[in-house]
This record gives sequence, structure tokens and C-alpha cells, in this order.
Amino acid sequence: MFSSRNNVHINNKEEMPLRWGIVSAAKISHDFVTAFNSFPDRGDAVIAGVAARDKNRAIDFAKIHDIPHVFDTYENMANSSEIDVAYIGALNPQHYDIVCMFLNSGKHVLCEKPLCLNYKQSQSLIKLARSKKLFLMEAVWSRFSPAYIALEKEISNGKLGEIKYVDVEFGVPIAHQDRVSKKELGGSALLDIGIYTIQFAQYIFKDDPIKITACGELNDGGVDEVSTIVLEYSGRRRAVLNINATLRLSNNANVYGTHGRVTVEDPFHFPTKLTYGDGKVDNYLLHPPKFELNFENSTGLVYQALEVEKCIRKGLLESPRMTHKMSLTLANIEDEVRKQIGVHFDADDKDYP
Repeated sequence: MFSSRNNVHINNKEEMPLRWGIVSAAKISHDFVTAFNSFPDRGDAVIAGVAARDKNRAIDFAKIHDIPHVFDTYENMANSSEIDVAYIGALNPQHYDIVCMFLNSGKHVLCEKPLCLNYKQSQSLIKLARSKKLFLMEAVWSRFSPAYIALEKEISNGKLGEIKYVDVEFGVPIAHQDRVSKKELGGSALLDIGIYTIQFAQYIFKDDPIKITACGELNDGGVDEVSTIVLEYSGRRRAVLNINATLRLSNNANVYGTHGRVTVEDPFHFPTKLTYGDGKVDNYLLHPPKFELNFENSTGLVYQALEVEKCIRKGLLESPRMTHKMSLTLANIEDEVRKQIGVHFDADDKDYP
């Protein structure tokens, strides 16, 4: 079905749907499929299969979402001719091996953030995807928010002048949850919610920081729960990021320019409201979901799915809005922050092809 020439494409694309396989029956996978199936104009794509470590969970998931194929294992899905692209909703430490498996089986991949535990793993996956001429994207869904796209246009047209300062807060009391608190599960407030603050700064400044300063607090298992990060950029530009898995913070992002400011309202990572310093308010409504969601505004997850479909149809190996370089920059910043606050994974001691 897919070409392995310079660009990958789908033959007879007017007739053949893009078939998604959902890897894991986790809460985020439920929201992804709900967002996708609830969207009124999702293009020529379908949710074709699901796999989970526990087959019974996959069966239940398939019944809820009316998914035709249930796979006993991730390997069986990777090797199936019924799947074209995989959405990886598994836990952080599993990302590297699962993505490798799907890429080696000729499948495109959208992998939940963080792409991997560290820069070395991320770089290895990107090299593999490119060698296979397959599409790969880290699922930083914020990048495809209608509000983010509108804000980017406002900055580009000079409404705010030169952007000099960004501050972001993301705090929710989730430190008790295993996925956040246990190192063996890739636990890390930085990698769970902090990545949204970093990607926001990068989305606004579109440049690599020239200096990174971080401090934080760890739990007894050596996993970060609280951190403050200062990113300094050329031209005396700066971002201050506060991440907290023990308290609820404002969860706003503020962008300050020489001609004005804007607040990206809670939840800043996928907002429905922008408030400008001159009193202007812009609202961006999301479509209603068919089922109750686990995470706020996660019907917006559909926009990254639409981006993946568009890119694959065009024969692209990466999204212009969430490039491989952007993922590597995020991973590099995350590695440096973890180093400064003292969070170390076993994966940091290994080498990857």
C-alpha cells in the first residue's frame, strides 16, 4: 500500500482510507478515539484496530468505540496489513521499543509526548523513520490548536511587536498517580505536564535557548514533582516556566511584546480563549464529544490526527508544525533540566543506534 521511494504515499488515495491502529487502551487513547470519531469532518480515515497488553481491555475498548479489529499483541498489530498508521498511547518507557517495532513493520507513527525518555532515544527513532521513509510525529497536540494557530498569526503580523517575555504555569495535583510518581514508569512532572510549558516557549520564540537554568523538588524515588525553568534566548528574550504536580496553578500562559500582551487562558496547553491586553477576547469552541473525556478539552486531539493524515497524503515524513528538529529540541531541553534537578533514568546510560 505504501511506496518506499523518496516520499511515501498512498496509492489510489481517493479510494483507500487511512487506517489507524490504537496502541494501548489507556485513558488518553480513549480520548483520542473519542475526539476522532466525534469530529464531523475527519477526512478519509478510520480507526481500524486496537491492541492492549490486556486483551480483555482491548475487547472492551473496541466495543465502546466500534473498532473492527482487536489484536492480541502490539506485535500482531504492527505486522497486520489492516493498519497503516499507529497512535501510541502507551507509557513513556515503552515508547522507544514500540515505535521501533511499528516503524520496522512499515507503519507510520504518531507517538504520545514525550516522544522518548531522552534525546538519544528520540534521535534514534527519527533516524529509523527517515531510513524507512515513514512518517513520525511526537503528539504535541497543542501545536494544532486553532487558538495557537491564531496566536501565531497575531504575532507574525506584528500586533504584539517583538516578543520579549513569556511566562507559563502548569500545575495539577497528580503527584500521587503512578505514571507521574514512579521512575520505572517514566514518572516525571516535567515529562508529563512540563513538556507543555517548554513547547509553548519554543512555539513562541522559534529558536533554541542559549541558556537553561532549572531547580526542582523530587519525591523519595528521585522523580521530579516541582520545577522552575528559565529559558534565555538571544536578543534578551526569556521564558519562565513553573511546573507543579502537587498544586493547581493558574495554568495560563502570558506572552509579552513591545506593543502588547496576550493571555492564553486555562488550559493553556489546548485553550479555547485568548485575552489580549487591549481587552479583545477571542474564543475557539471545540466540537462536543460522544463520550465523557478523561482530560480537559481533549476533543482537540483530533487536530493532530488530521495533520498526520494530511502529511501522509502529501508524502511528507514529518509535520511542518511539529518537525523532528522540534522534538529533538524539546528532548534536549528536557535532558538538561533533568540533569540540573537530579532526575536520572536507566535509559540515560544506554546507547541507541
